[in-house]
Amino acid sequence: MSAGLRPAAAVRRPGRGPARQRPWLRLVLALVLVALLMFPMYWMLRVSVASTAELSQTPVPLWPLSWDLANYLDPWSQYPFARWLTNSVVVAVVSVALTVALNLAAGYAFAKLRFPGRDLLFLLIISTLMVPVQVIMIPQFQVVITLGLLDDPMGVVLPRLAEAFGLFLARQFFLAIPDELLDAARVDGAGHIRAFWSVALPLSGPLVAVLVIFTFMWRWNEFVWPLIVLTTPDSYTLPVGLQYLVQQFGSDYGPLLAMSTLSILPMLLVFAVFQRFFVEGVARSGLR
Repeated sequence: MSAGLRPAAAVRRPGRGPARQRPWLRLVLALVLVALLMFPMYWMLRVSVASTAELSQTPVPLWPLSWDLANYLDPWSQYPFARWLTNSVVVAVVSVALTVALNLAAGYAFAKLRFPGRDLLFLLIISTLMVPVQVIMIPQFQVVITLGLLDDPMGVVLPRLAEAFGLFLARQFFLAIPDELLDAARVDGAGHIRAFWSVALPLSGPLVAVLVIFTFMWRWNEFVWPLIVLTTPDSYTLPVGLQYLVQQFGSDYGPLLAMSTLSILPMLLVFAVFQRFFVEGVARSGLR
């Protein structure tokens, strides 16, 4: 073999790239990245089981010297944490049920029905995504007062039902469903509602999973709007209640992070249940 052919052959030869030669390097880099990303979560768990004396050491040990569960038990017994948890579950579950149903029906209508001004109306709805939420809080608050829903969980739920982002996801998903399927249902005598219920909805599992995860996450973590509407401690949701605990505990971070740890468990549970549909739903909705 001539000397001039050696570089080209070396370039074409499979398995000679730096990544292929050192797969352990990719593994190490992946582990380092995972450790960096998960460290805040680990530190929250670590501080939540530490005593006040242990946290006063400088520097604070990376691994707990002892496991103190008083941070989990004391705030639970001293403050209405169970009540706040129940309020958050009610707000999140009702919001998810109503918002997902509304987005599915509206998305199907904008994707498969023909009516005057459909595209213009959809454009106007999508344009609301560019309006900051803070701009519409005052008129929403006036509506809540008029309806007598101040300090009521429904005052938190109702103004947030219409989500333009969820409507956009639903429309994009239903556009991918062939019209021939719906036409076949209509030939068999089904109307729009029956075609939506019997044909389109059974195909919407990934879309429903995406809407459930996003809606639950938004409503579960929402802080400003519940802080405005809910005025008494017994009606607080978890984020507002945690802010109330910050005022009570000050710099005693153990109980605060213990309650924060408990507050994210429902969110992780919802994601674990629906995550296997999540990627497929986002991809089929056009968010690549």
